[in-house]
Amino acid sequence: MEALIKPQDDRIEAVASSVIAAGDRIRGVVTQTRVVDISDLAPTSGVRLYAKLESEQETGSFKLRGATNKILCLSSAERERGVVTASNGNHGLGLALAAQKTSTLAEVFCSQLVAPERVARIEDLGAIVTRTDGQPLDAEKTARIRASQTGRTFISPYNDPDVMAGQGTVAVELLEQLPSVDAVFITCGGGGLIGGMGAYLKHASPATEVVSCQPQNSRVMYESLKAGHIIEFPEQKTLSDSSAGGIEEGSVTFPVAQAVINTTVLVTEDEILQAMRLVRKERGWLIEGAIGVALAAFLKTSARYAGKTVVVLFCGSNVSEWVKQEL
Repeated sequence: MEALIKPQDDRIEAVASSVIAAGDRIRGVVTQTRVVDISDLAPTSGVRLYAKLESEQETGSFKLRGATNKILCLSSAERERGVVTASNGNHGLGLALAAQKTSTLAEVFCSQLVAPERVARIEDLGAIVTRTDGQPLDAEKTARIRASQTGRTFISPYNDPDVMAGQGTVAVELLEQLPSVDAVFITCGGGGLIGGMGAYLKHASPATEVVSCQPQNSRVMYESLKAGHIIEFPEQKTLSDSSAGGIEEGSVTFPVAQAVINTTVLVTEDEILQAMRLVRKERGWLIEGAIGVALAAFLKTSARYAGKTVVVLFCGSNVSEWVKQEL
């Protein structure tokens, strides 16, 4: 565990205001997910441990929130022209369903690395899927070109203030369901989820500790925060495939993450796997590696939270086939 020194940033209130507006905008369109008591999973007695089950969203992930908010922020003319994105899975599913609900044309670019079953699910929701050669970053570059050529809106999985605000609505719901929270463990990839949630938590519950959780094998945000600016950092394969990847230079999420993250916990692949197996054994739930990261981070540091109320964000349930084989 390492606490990172971060600058205070007055943009927190602006982001929090956007999150509140997003909550009003998507309410009734996006499912309110449950908060459940999982204190029996805590290795330290006296910890009141809860899970916020974004894994129960219609698409199995919190990504539906950001995609829905972004589309609802577009003008009718922009929605009529359509939207474009690139995705390895969860964002594409979220955007496809949000587009279906708002009668918006959506095209999702997927690299050949994206599993066929995920592509099929995106297509089943009515989106056009275009396969590309190369890495996921190549798919994103191609999607941006298509958006520019067609006049459609490109929607980033994380590097967009409206997407970040939509993801932050998880925190709005959480504090409605559980008004007093001492710490929230959130798996961090590009920073959209932790930026949006963290900004609202700092606005509405300043004493709540925002804990960023990352795999040691994929810790670009951690290393960038240490450096004080976005850097490239080598990655290795991780069970938390949905949080893997770099951060775009100039990303709107980075300064917000700097301002809201109190603590970062890094976990090993074995710690992630053991957390996933624990949930499957004790609850019968198949969870993404990204949830395993957040739970493993808590399990690793639980002694700090005796007598406190802690929430682990269960961010998704769309488990890749290769990850299932590890379980």
